[in-house]
Amino acid sequence: MTLYGYARVSTTDQDLALQETALRFAGCQVIRSEKKTGTRREGRAELDILLQFLRAGDTLVITRIDRLARSLKDLQDIVHELKAKGVTLKATEQPVDTSTAAGKAFFDMLGVFAEFETNLRRERQMEGIAAAKVRGVYKGRRPKINPAEVRRLHFEERLSPTAIAKRLGIARSSVYRFLPATRQPVAQELTPPNRREPQNPEA
Repeated sequence: MTLYGYARVSTTDQDLALQETALRFAGCQVIRSEKKTGTRREGRAELDILLQFLRAGDTLVITRIDRLARSLKDLQDIVHELKAKGVTLKATEQPVDTSTAAGKAFFDMLGVFAEFETNLRRERQMEGIAAAKVRGVYKGRRPKINPAEVRRLHFEERLSPTAIAKRLGIARSSVYRFLPATRQPVAQELTPPNRREPQNPEA
């Protein structure tokens, strides 16, 4: 069994030394460290390398679970990956140990909490949309523009850019972007031409 340590800080001005010392004291033979912020796992190269090295029977040691993940969903995904590999997770500053019954029960609850967090976020989003509709300011998502449909309506159904924009619920300027042969009218083109004053014939 090999003990692997993982240390992380959020900003470049923070020091990894305290975490690395704690991990060495815990018996970690290999320690991977990185300075990385964000709420997702993407971009954490050292963590990805470490997870590739881990094998059944190994133990991943951290100081606190917020060093490993920044959201319940992120933590749940990592724990499931470790469990599938047969790897134990331990924390030096928290009572986290997936080799014990209590530790396993704790991480089994992660799914419940993650689902609760997702449902709560969705509920707040729906409440915000409902409130915006009451105020008359909700516009919904911008319609997705299909260039092929724009050209079909213009060349096959012979619709004008204004009619196409109304049909698809998009801005007229968006229609012109997909009709290279059509020029968008400008103010000068819409202005009636100046009438030429009749010239008096020369005497």
